Amino acid sequence: MSRWCLVSPTRSPLLALAAVAAGLGFNPESAGAATAMTFLPHQALYELSLVKSRGSASIDSARGRILYSFSGNDCEGYTSEFRQVSELNSGEGKVTLSDLRSTSWEDAEGKTYRFKIDTRMNDADASPVDGVAERDGDHVIVKLKQPEVKTLTFDGDTVFPTEQIRRIIAAARDGKSVLELTVYDGSDNGEKLYNTLTVIGQPIPGDRVIAEPDPATADAEMKSLTRWPVTVSYYDHDAKSDGEQTPVYAMSFELFENGVSRALVLDYNDFVISGTLGKFDIKEFKPCK
Repeated sequence: MSRWCLVSPTRSPLLALAAVAAGLGFNPESAGAATAMTFLPHQALYELSLVKSRGSASIDSARGRILYSFSGNDCEGYTSEFRQVSELNSGEGKVTLSDLRSTSWEDAEGKTYRFKIDTRMNDADASPVDGVAERDGDHVIVKLKQPEVKTLTFDGDTVFPTEQIRRIIAAARDGKSVLELTVYDGSDNGEKLYNTLTVIGQPIPGDRVIAEPDPATADAEMKSLTRWPVTVSYYDHDAKSDGEQTPVYAMSFELFENGVSRALVLDYNDFVISGTLGKFDIKEFKPCK
């Protein structure tokens, strides 16, 4: 979400995971307001596998797991933790192992974002990224501690991962089909911005039969909920292009109206990975005091 790290830790922003794993729900204290919502504290486990490879890419298999934990409220802000361990086999004994651990915190107003990321590829030493991003007027100021001390400045319309999810949910509820956002999540040594294009399909009624149920669709409370097919494409913000730009990667999933996501597909151009929701546990919700 977010470095899926199946090939290179710089290819996949942290928001990828946030967008598919963050759960949104109605605030129990304000359920009467149609627009009132907060994020649902939860833990999710995704099983990763190879769908297909393309062109010159020679990938025999891919597998892995992501364990994602999300907690907090509008007063304290939101904390996410996840660990992804994955294995990519390109044949002839060429296997790439990656281990990513990440923690982040974002305030409910999308003004401050703190992040720590540790990535390990095969037997190499971990590559840490540590920093904080804050909205200051019409700019976003990023102060990095690792991998080196540095200060960066981005346009003020840049959003952080939790705010991105909030806006996708709001757009879906409003019946919008397209949403464009510039997102910062600490990717690429903390120096990367992504332009994102989100396409939202027609709502799917909760009573429609699902060919391959998972813990989300099997849950009694989830069975009555509407969901939307969503595709988010990520583009290099700094890339120069005279024509149509090719996304760095794209992800597709079904997004329930309470924010839970299922049927994840990650398209990295050279290969495609699926993420199946294997376990989903709702944590205790602690309302604002």
